[in-house]
Amino acid sequence: GHYISVDTSYEGEKAVLSSPELYTEEWSCVRLIYQIATTSETSPDPARLNLYLRQEGESFDRLLWSAKEPSDSWLIASLDLMNSTKKYKIVLEGEMGQDKSASIAVFEIKITPGYCIECDFEENHLCGFVNRWNPNVNWFVGGGNIRNSQSILPKDHTLNSELGHYMYVDSVYVKHFQEVAQLISPKTTAPMSGCLSFYYQLKQESSIVFTVYLRDTSGFYEEIWKTDSALSADWALAEVDFNAPYPMEVIFEVAFNSAKGGYVALDDISFSPVYCSNQTGMRTPFNPAEAGCNFEEDLCNFYQDHKDGPGWSRVKVKRNVYRTGDHTTGFGYYLLANTKFTSQPEYIGRLYGPTLPGNLQFCLRFYYALYGFFKMSGTLAVYIFEENHVVQEKIWSVLDSPRGVWTQAEISFKKPMPCKVVFVSWCKSFWDCGLVALDDVSLSLGSCQAADLLLPNPGECTFEKDECVFTQKKRGRGIWHRRRGPTPTSYTGPKGDHTTGVGYYMYIEASNMVYGQRAYLVSKSLRGTSGKQCLTFFYHMYGAGTGLLSVYLKKEGDDEEIPLWRRTGEQSISWLRGLIEYESDRNYQIIFEAIRGVSIRSDTAIDDILFQAGPCLEVEEIQFSSGYPDSLNEIEY
Repeated sequence: GHYISVDTSYEGEKAVLSSPELYTEEWSCVRLIYQIATTSETSPDPARLNLYLRQEGESFDRLLWSAKEPSDSWLIASLDLMNSTKKYKIVLEGEMGQDKSASIAVFEIKITPGYCIECDFEENHLCGFVNRWNPNVNWFVGGGNIRNSQSILPKDHTLNSELGHYMYVDSVYVKHFQEVAQLISPKTTAPMSGCLSFYYQLKQESSIVFTVYLRDTSGFYEEIWKTDSALSADWALAEVDFNAPYPMEVIFEVAFNSAKGGYVALDDISFSPVYCSNQTGMRTPFNPAEAGCNFEEDLCNFYQDHKDGPGWSRVKVKRNVYRTGDHTTGFGYYLLANTKFTSQPEYIGRLYGPTLPGNLQFCLRFYYALYGFFKMSGTLAVYIFEENHVVQEKIWSVLDSPRGVWTQAEISFKKPMPCKVVFVSWCKSFWDCGLVALDDVSLSLGSCQAADLLLPNPGECTFEKDECVFTQKKRGRGIWHRRRGPTPTSYTGPKGDHTTGVGYYMYIEASNMVYGQRAYLVSKSLRGTSGKQCLTFFYHMYGAGTGLLSVYLKKEGDDEEIPLWRRTGEQSISWLRGLIEYESDRNYQIIFEAIRGVSIRSDTAIDDILFQAGPCLEVEEIQFSSGYPDSLNEIEY
C-alpha cells in the first residue's frame, strides 16, 4: 500500500496537509496511523507531528494532538471530536525540527462516526486497543474462520458468524497463581459521561476474575465493574456507568488462578451519552464552574457561617495609584478579610464553598494578595471539610509571597466522600493583623499537573514561555521586553505579572527610550472570518510620566492601521482589563503600540492576551480615554 511522508529537503519549514471541509453533527473519532522514525539518540529539537482542528469562524487552529516519540513501527492515535454544528477541517502538520535523520509518515487517517472507545474488533487496527504483554496470558484476536487459530467460540457477537472477530484470553499457559491479562482502550480525549456497554462470554473451571477499571493519567485505578455470574455460555451484555471528565483509559482485566481456568471473550464495546437504564433518572454531571467565583456580582455559591461574624466582605477599589484593585478586571470586586470592622485579635473568617462530589480529582486555583502583615505565614489557609465526619484537613497555607501582588495558588485534591473547600483567614494578635484579599476562585476536573500537560489554547498568550504569535517590529530602538518580577525603575511598572503573580509579562523600559519613541508588538497574520471577534488583554500603566498604549487592526492588502483602542497617561497601579470587539473578513494582524511618555516613570506593560470568536460578553464603556478619574483611592465596602 501507499503512505504519505514529509519531504525533508526544506529545512525549518512546516509541511501542512489539509482535509476537505467536513461536517458531522454527531460525535466522531479521528484515527491516525503514523510513524516518526529517527536514527539519532536524542535531539534537542525533535521532529513532531501535529493535528489541528480548523473550525469555521475561528481565527486560530486548535491543536488536538501532538507527537514526537520516535518508533520503529506504525502507531495509532485516536481522538474524539465532539458534536458541533460548525464546519471544520482537519489539518496535519509535520515539523522536522533540527533532526537531520528524522522522517514523518502517515499511513491512514480515518474519521468514523461514534466514540473512539467503541470497538467491534473487525478491523486489524483494533480501534487502538492494546494488550499489555505478559509472558503467559494475553488477549488475542479470535474468530475470522482461521482454521489453525485457537478460536474458542463458534461465532462472534458483531456478525454472529464464524467470520467475525472478537478478543479473548485463555488460561492454557497460566504458570502462576493470579496471572493477569489486560486489554487497554485508547485514552479519552474529550470529557464524556454515560453508559459503557460490552458483550462477553465466560467459561470457567476454576475461579476467574473479570474486572473493568478506569485509569487516569496519574495511574490511579478505579474499579467500575466485576463479573457476578459464574458462567455465561452465550454472549451476555454488561452495562456500566462511565464518567471520564478528564483523560482516562478503560482496562479490561482477567485474572486466572490455574491453567484449567477457562476463558473470557469480549466483543462490541459501545458507548451512549445517556446513563445506563438501570439507573433511576438522569444524573446531571457535576459542573465545576458552579464551584468558582470572581465575586463581581455576589458570592456565587460561597457562603459564610453567621457564628463567625462578618469575616469576609466584598469590596471594590476604584482605579488609583496607591491601592491595588481586583484581579478580574482591575476595577471590579474582590473579597477582603480583616477589614477595619473586624481586626480584633483571635479573629477568624471562614468562607465555605459549595458541596463537591466525592471520588473525583479536582484542581483548585485562586488568587490572593496580602497587605501589612508582620508575619505572613499561616494568615490564609485552605481546608477540606468532609461532609460525613466533621474533620477538616488543611491542604494549603500561605508561606510567603510578595506583598500587594495578586499571586496564584493551585492545589490538587481527591476525596472519597463529598466535601467542601473552606478558605480561612485568621489573625492571632492585634500586631499581626493585616489584610487578606481573595479573588477569581476556579475549580477544574483532573489534577493541576494534568492540566499543565494539556495543549495550550491557541488564541491565548500569557508570555510564560515565549511571545506566542507576536513578534517585534524594531523601528528605531523601542523594544518590548519579556520580564518577570518588578521593573527596575521605582514608582512605575508592575510588581509582578497578571497570570500568576510570579510569571512573565511584556513591557517597555522607559529608561532605554526617548520621549515619544514607539515600540511595536505585531501578531502573525490571523485568519479572517465573518462575524465579530473579541480581544481581551491586561495592561499596566502606572507612573507619573506614562505615555500612550494603542491597539491597531491591520488588514491584509491595506497600508493603513485602524485604531481600535487607546489609553493615555497614568491609569492605575493595578493590571486593568481591556476589551476590544472587532471584525475582519480578510486576514489581518493586531498591533500593540506603546509610546514612551515624558519621564522614565513610563514603563507600560501588557499580559494575558486572549482572542475569542464571537462578540464580547461584556462591553467596555470607553475605547479611547486619557487620564484617570478624580475619585482616587476610595474603597467601597
